[in-house]
Amino acid sequence: MRAPRTHFALCVLAGLCFAAAQAPLGIWPLVLVGYALSIWLLKTCETPKRAAWTGWTIGAAYFAASLIWIVEPFLVDFAATGWMAPFALIGMAGGLALFWALPFWLAMRLGKIATILALWPLGDYARSTLFTGFPWGLHAYAWIDTPLAQIAAWIGPHGLGALTLVLAAMPILWVQRKGAIVAVLALITLATLGQVRLNNAPAPDPEAPIIRLTQPNAPQHQKWDPDYAPVFFRRQITATQAMPKPDLIVWPETSLPNWLNDAERTLEVIADAADGTPVLIGAQRYEGMRLYNSLVLLDSNGQITQTYDKYHLVPFGEYIPFETMLRKLGLDTLTDAVGGFTPGQGPKLIDLGALGKVLALICYEAVFPHQMTSPDERARFLLHVTNDAWFGTFSGPYQHLVQAQFRAIEQGLPLLRSANTGITASIDSHGRVLDRIPLGQAGHIDKALPARTDPTFYARFGDGIALLALLFIFCATLLPYRPTTG
Repeated sequence: MRAPRTHFALCVLAGLCFAAAQAPLGIWPLVLVGYALSIWLLKTCETPKRAAWTGWTIGAAYFAASLIWIVEPFLVDFAATGWMAPFALIGMAGGLALFWALPFWLAMRLGKIATILALWPLGDYARSTLFTGFPWGLHAYAWIDTPLAQIAAWIGPHGLGALTLVLAAMPILWVQRKGAIVAVLALITLATLGQVRLNNAPAPDPEAPIIRLTQPNAPQHQKWDPDYAPVFFRRQITATQAMPKPDLIVWPETSLPNWLNDAERTLEVIADAADGTPVLIGAQRYEGMRLYNSLVLLDSNGQITQTYDKYHLVPFGEYIPFETMLRKLGLDTLTDAVGGFTPGQGPKLIDLGALGKVLALICYEAVFPHQMTSPDERARFLLHVTNDAWFGTFSGPYQHLVQAQFRAIEQGLPLLRSANTGITASIDSHGRVLDRIPLGQAGHIDKALPARTDPTFYARFGDGIALLALLFIFCATLLPYRPTTG
């Protein structure tokens, strides 16, 4: 039995390996190291309790390091909410780590270490879906700059993460030399399949419409300041007026400087600047006492013709869970919306006429791979408007971009992204960034709408296949097994 301090240090190291594999560092081999070290640490545990603490410590170290950006929203108004920042990080990391502690405990309780190959990915799936879900930082995202990311088009991020775990665990749970050889060969095969998909990407359409993505670069602490809001609005107007004219202009989340209900004159200014070009605008609006975070279409005649309301709201950011109880403790939303926002009706397509229909995503909604389809029909492209000023300047905006890239891969659809500040981007149907406006810069980009592919396997079947595979692995690993030597 190793000393507790050594065991603890190795658990933290495993968690930090996972964190370094994510953006912005993106050192992808460390996701394999993190998995292998974690499985080895689990094998050395003598009791289910120690196994649970091992899983929890690895998870807490990972989430604390990778979600360090979670403190940023609390620092925008430091005097009012700054005191919450450390509690938010500790609470988030510790709470999410429970979804790793339980699989480790259960694997040891069952007396079958190999069951962790199914239980751990199932734990991540649970945290992605339960209690509104938080699928941020899935291990599959470490592969974004490699051909292996394309495997998500077949099995999604949960399936790719589980596959990564299996490959990393082979040298630990199987005979070391044979396991390592099989794992390496499997990685080469998967990378080859991914490269083949990349090589078969659809060619650009020379007749594709040109879409303008804007970024005003408004720091959150200045975004609504009466002295600065006109500056950011003028930047948007300048971008909207730029020649040559595109076929569509996109403004980011909550970029309208006043409430939509009271913005008649503001909309006239935007319509004049657009000069007949439709504009999609992120706006806040109200209906009676209900407030909505919305995306609206200002058509070529300067009229609002379509509205999409964000339906997957951010807990504590846009609404308060268990509102009555928590407000008594003095907790409120981080936005200025008194009482919080009201969720919309769910995934919705916006009809852009000749440009096709677009599935709108507002900020946080882009992190949910299982919510990228409309019940009506398949979209021509995904449109992501966001305000990443909430996420700081170190890791949050980069991680958010990677997740948007994965949504494009999974669905076989291009994704266009307009951010209040960093990172505005045109992303093709294979998750490749074709053009971008970096973090901390204002401006716009005009880009032809990339082609879409046929519906991917994941777009057709979602996570069902991966979950069935995990159930099979779980049952298989419960069977008696006598390892060979050599």
